[in-house]
Amino acid sequence: MIEPMAVISATKADAMEVQELLSDLDPSEWATPTPAPGWTIAHQVAHLAATFQRAGLAASDPAAFAEIMEHAHPEFDKEVEAVMRPYLELPPSELLHRWHEEMTTASDALAAVPPGEVVQWLVNPLPPAVLASGGMMELFAHGQDIADALGKPIKRTDRIAHLVGFVVHTRPFGYLARGMTPPADDFRFEVTGPSGALWTFGPEDAAQRIEGPALDLCLLAARRRHHADLSLVATGEHAEQWLRLAQAYRGPAGPGREPGQFAPTTRR
Repeated sequence: MIEPMAVISATKADAMEVQELLSDLDPSEWATPTPAPGWTIAHQVAHLAATFQRAGLAASDPAAFAEIMEHAHPEFDKEVEAVMRPYLELPPSELLHRWHEEMTTASDALAAVPPGEVVQWLVNPLPPAVLASGGMMELFAHGQDIADALGKPIKRTDRIAHLVGFVVHTRPFGYLARGMTPPADDFRFEVTGPSGALWTFGPEDAAQRIEGPALDLCLLAARRRHHADLSLVATGEHAEQWLRLAQAYRGPAGPGREPGQFAPTTRR
């Protein structure tokens, strides 16, 4: 079982890593293009701020969240643009402050949800720990875009264990986003954390297997690296297919990243 406070603590720690990347930027650098077509660093931060704002509202005021969702734009991309717009109008220093404030407010609101209760979300109600894990994955993905845009590394620790569990939990999303039926086969995941710790999920005798670095698994499911540039090994027809489809979020898959766009990780 995922512990909400553990995920929330990890998210706040990862947020500080992103904060360090952003804190010394000149205002002009916020217009730096990122690997996401058409998105600057400011777009990435605005998206994070908007996402955490919605999560905080869902956890603290379900009625207000439901009302907002009733008036959401039916086209996913249009809705994303609409919720980001107020943040993009802010000067960089204020945007930096606001996104961190929204992240903290959302984290605290999720921590305050009584045990056993769920939080209304975009498609289905979610346990607070799962929604918090989704927020952590958003931070991971958009933080990576910012790091790639700046050409600076971002520190990754065994905190990504929470993300690995979330990737396993959301394994069907890549199929659903493409109108496909997820295979019924069990999958076995055996991945190694930054510290060298081994994390496993699924039956030991499963025919479908994914093995390799945990960081690569997170980059794959966040669609921040092409599977050809990662050190993940798939065994089984469905596991090999999943490497091409993996995503740990709802909504359109998007173009992802091209093979060779970034230096490949060291293969085993």
